[in-house]
Order: sequence, then structure tokens, then C-alpha cells
Amino acid sequence: MAALARVSQLYKFHPVDGRRVPVLSDVGFEVERGEFVCIMGPSGSGKSTLLQLMSGLDEADGGTVELAGKTLSSLSERDRTLLRRETIGHVFQFFNLLTNLTVLENVGLPLAIAGKRIAEQEAPVGALLARFGLERKHGSFPHQLSGGEMQRVSIARALAGGQPLLLCDEPTGNLSQKAGLEVMELLREVVDQDHRSVLLVTHNPRDATFADRILFLVDGSLRSFGELRGPNLPVERVHQALSELHI
Repeated sequence: MAALARVSQLYKFHPVDGRRVPVLSDVGFEVERGEFVCIMGPSGSGKSTLLQLMSGLDEADGGTVELAGKTLSSLSERDRTLLRRETIGHVFQFFNLLTNLTVLENVGLPLAIAGKRIAEQEAPVGALLARFGLERKHGSFPHQLSGGEMQRVSIARALAGGQPLLLCDEPTGNLSQKAGLEVMELLREVVDQDHRSVLLVTHNPRDATFADRILFLVDGSLRSFGELRGPNLPVERVHQALSELHI
């Protein structure tokens, strides 16, 4: 079966004082269907840039990104947008919920964009809210929620449209340790029970232990560390890898 996402020989440069400074250099990897992949790296290592390129929100300076067998650079802007809607759900560090919409409306947003009537949204959105312990929060607005609740709403929204791939950008970076652990357990459940794929970028070793496979972004290039695989990998093994890679 073809990989759900494939990145090949990816390059991205940023202009600095008239020079082209590499942010990503010859990056390549795949995400299989039903796989949880983590990419670790320090702040500024290019992790968020990589997710933008994979979403088609930015264009690479070299190499290719494929989603569901389609090469992004060969598509029109409209077709890239449609492919992104069909393939990717996003989970962000700062939640990115719409402040003027309720929990129910935020989670149902992907269905509304897809043209589903409110009556058609009720059953799937209600099931997600119940699953994530938010059934009593359906009429609440984001400012009335805790950080952990807002991130659960964000994950529910990412799942609502049925997209097979979740791109998660430091999803626990703005949460307490307890709330962050709950979020990581939910993401693991999404892979194990829903057979969705998760690509997580993080600098948190604890979060990385939930993944099936861990890669490291160092100076714009991806590195592996032997057979560093999870889930349930001892966090000490991740710390060891970070130390040996001088991250």
C-alpha cells in the first residue's frame, strides 16, 4: 500500500542578509496509514516549516511532497486546497479555535465547510464530544474552557472531517503536564482505534515516546537513531538520543 504522505529530497531556504540560508536540506521520510511518526528538534530547527510544506501552505525550493499519492507541486492552488481538506486535520499548540463559535460549532466546522447541514452534523459531532468528555461543554465558548479542554476540542475538530492524517505542531506546548499527557493518550488512541495517521513535531521527549517511530531534525536534516521505536519507549532512551545528537 502506498504511503499516505511521502516527502522526498525536500529543501527550503530563507533569505538572510542577501544569502540563502537552508532551513531544510534533503529531507525525506514517509508516513504510512495508521502510523504515528514523531519528528523531534529544538525550536527553530524547521519543524513548523516542514508541516507548512506538507500542508501545501508554503512551497519548497526543491524536492516533492506527496499526499495520498498526489504530488502537491503538480496541483493548482484550488486542487491543493481541496486535497488538504480531504487529507489533513491540524492540531496546533495554541488551539486555533474560533473565539466567536461554541465548542459544538468549532468541532462541526469541517463538516460545515464540506456543505453538511446542521442536522447532519449533530450525530458525528455529538459522538466526538462524548468521546472526549466534552458533552457538557457543547454550548461553551473557547474562553470558558481550560487549556486541556481547548486542545481536546481541537483534536475533535481535526477528526470531524474524517481526514486520514493529523499534523500536530507541539500540541502539548501550552498545557500542564497532566493535560499534556491526556492529549498524547488521545492521539495514541486516534492511531490505535481509528487507524488514522499522526505526524507529531515536538521538542518534548515524553510526547515522543507515544510514537511508533522517532526521527530527529538537526541543522535542517533528518536523522534516525537506530531502531528507536515505540510506543511505550522509555523516555530515558529519547534523552540519550538527544544527547548523542547534541540537541
